Amino acid sequence: MEHMHLISALAEQLSHQGELNNRPVVAPNDTYPYFALPESGFGFSGFCTEFKHQIEPRLSGSNGPRYWGFVTGGANPTATYADWLVTSLNQNVSKGGDSAASNIERLTLKWLAELFELPNTFDGVFTTGATSANVLGALVARQYAGRQSGINVALDGFYGVETKVLSATPHASMVKALGFAGFGQKQWEAIKTKSNSEALALDSLISNLKALKLQNPKCVPIVIASAGTVTGTDYDDLDSIAKICREYQAWLHVDAAFGIFERLVAGPNGKSKGLEYADSITLDCHKWLNVPYDCGVFLTRHIEILKETCHVDAPYLANEDAEIPFMSIGIENSRRFRALPVFATLLSYGRDGVTEQIKNNIKCAEQMATWIRRSEGFELVKDCLLNVVLFKPKNGSDEDTRNVLKKVNQSGKVFMTPGRWQGQSIIRAAFSNWRTTNEDVEIAVRVLSELE
Repeated sequence: MEHMHLISALAEQLSHQGELNNRPVVAPNDTYPYFALPESGFGFSGFCTEFKHQIEPRLSGSNGPRYWGFVTGGANPTATYADWLVTSLNQNVSKGGDSAASNIERLTLKWLAELFELPNTFDGVFTTGATSANVLGALVARQYAGRQSGINVALDGFYGVETKVLSATPHASMVKALGFAGFGQKQWEAIKTKSNSEALALDSLISNLKALKLQNPKCVPIVIASAGTVTGTDYDDLDSIAKICREYQAWLHVDAAFGIFERLVAGPNGKSKGLEYADSITLDCHKWLNVPYDCGVFLTRHIEILKETCHVDAPYLANEDAEIPFMSIGIENSRRFRALPVFATLLSYGRDGVTEQIKNNIKCAEQMATWIRRSEGFELVKDCLLNVVLFKPKNGSDEDTRNVLKKVNQSGKVFMTPGRWQGQSIIRAAFSNWRTTNEDVEIAVRVLSELE
């Protein structure tokens, strides 16, 4: 009987997905009332009733086409179904030997490397998202720095390791990762950026590295670069940075959470040229690949250092799988089969289908940027370089910008987020949902027109 209830509930959720275009993007009331833990359970049908009438109306339409905050992808139909299968089958992909799940994850990682035209020397692991992938990036870089001093940090601790982190515009998740890894959130060295850009200035990086080595020749630098910064979508010159890092024996980690997808449009010689020379890479599949939360990926050319960083043995964990178990190259021991929605997406849509979705989002961003550029009430604060549009009211104060953003979001038609550019408050619209069309941009334009 419960299986029949489950089928009915899933069918209702499918209907809900079809209504995303019409429901408010932001929940008008997002406060769920407290009540005491029930002594007797409500049962499955009781939960479904509570969810339908009290919880679902309080949730955002973030899976819909006009949720343009952060860099939020939607869940495409194939990936959604695959994610339901992941939950239903409940595989533990900590290691192989009893299920094909681990093999499918390894194949999916190879497909991602092929999708982004990365050399087959890259290997890695699926993570909960870019934050945990960046944590692995910080930990592996720390392990590398320790190796240069003859210290196995994973076994013996960080004490005595001579290292320094350098970056221009690290994502907040990278700063968080540096705190987790013991570097300290405030202890990275800021490299100057190019004019009107979040991209790293090469001359500043070189001068900082020279000074670092003069001060302490034993210091092992760690450079954090960006392939698509979160606000300006600026790209560091990865090709040149990689050469500089080799000269100074520095570890190069690239946060390419969503910017890596630019390679599908421009190829390996586009904005992310040189990404293939990174020591490690972070990417997010629940952003521009449009699979459900949570799904990130950590890739590295030094899988042996990753294993040295993460591996812990125990008799009950032994098995006969010849491959490196995922629990030995990731944060988690027990892991859900989160590769399956990615596998399903790549199998279903192929390179061409995924590329078409990326191109469509870029066109929508250009459409909105063009309207803002021509509008009487708004100004584009930076040219739209990819899929993020930055704008503000013309001649408006920071308070004016905040008020406009509040009214836009209160309309229920579209959702955007705040940001800062060159010291001023701005409005930021990020296009990364497979559902978004020109008609959605026109709806947002009508909302903005009423506020001019």
